[in-house]
Amino acid sequence: MADIGHLQRIASQVRRDIVRMTHGAKSGHPGGSLGCVEYMVSLYFDVMDIRTDFSMDGKQEDLFFLSNGHISPVWYSVLARRGLFSVDELSTFRKIDSRLQGHPATAEHLPGIRMASGSLGQGLSVATGAALTKRLNGDKHLVYSLHGDGELQEGQNWEAAMFAAHHKVDNLIATIDWNGQQIDGPTDKVMNLGDLEAKFAAFGWKTLVLEDGNHMPEVLRTLETAKTYTGQGQPIVILMKAHMGYGVDFMVDDYKWHGVPPNDEQLADALSQLEETLGDY
Repeated sequence: MADIGHLQRIASQVRRDIVRMTHGAKSGHPGGSLGCVEYMVSLYFDVMDIRTDFSMDGKQEDLFFLSNGHISPVWYSVLARRGLFSVDELSTFRKIDSRLQGHPATAEHLPGIRMASGSLGQGLSVATGAALTKRLNGDKHLVYSLHGDGELQEGQNWEAAMFAAHHKVDNLIATIDWNGQQIDGPTDKVMNLGDLEAKFAAFGWKTLVLEDGNHMPEVLRTLETAKTYTGQGQPIVILMKAHMGYGVDFMVDDYKWHGVPPNDEQLADALSQLEETLGDY
């Protein structure tokens, strides 16, 4: 059974990493990164079976693909804290010649990254292909992916959703960060997403709703429940209701923090709200 307290301590440190990385680079996307911390920590420190001696082919281990690549700060922090590369490297985020680009890229050979993401809407196609490859190779491990809700306005997602259901890609668990915010405002004002649960169900997916994506025990339970539906002929999607900017009171549910870094005063305020648990880089 997962040690919830331990995972929550990791989450607090990851949030500190996020605000410090974006402040240090004077650019980046703290809002969505902060909102997905519980999900990412749960995946990498409890749910997924992964190797820390990174191999690009990903054979005989679970795989993760980040489709909404702009929330790279949370992924980089989790990868480093999980031991795939040095925590000290987080200080190079978005700097010249850094492997930690604003959007994840494969050219720099950063451990953990198997897909360049930043052009939104492509991740579900890649994750579906990886899941099919595992099935063809007789590899029983699973593929996980994360997507923004505003990202679902890209049509390629729905082509991939149709393909995955038709081909019964039942070793895939996709998660939607259903925070209701995107770069230009609330999703219901920019382009209303409608009933996502009904939409994915209509496309042939097993659909789960995670009511509180910032409550670690519920995130873990939902991911474990999703795993029980694998191998039953349907791809699985988790609709995760999370809060952009969670953990920093002046950022919560405010789309303006989609892509704006904190200044010196705001960083100090944010850090005062987040416990240092594993040591800052």
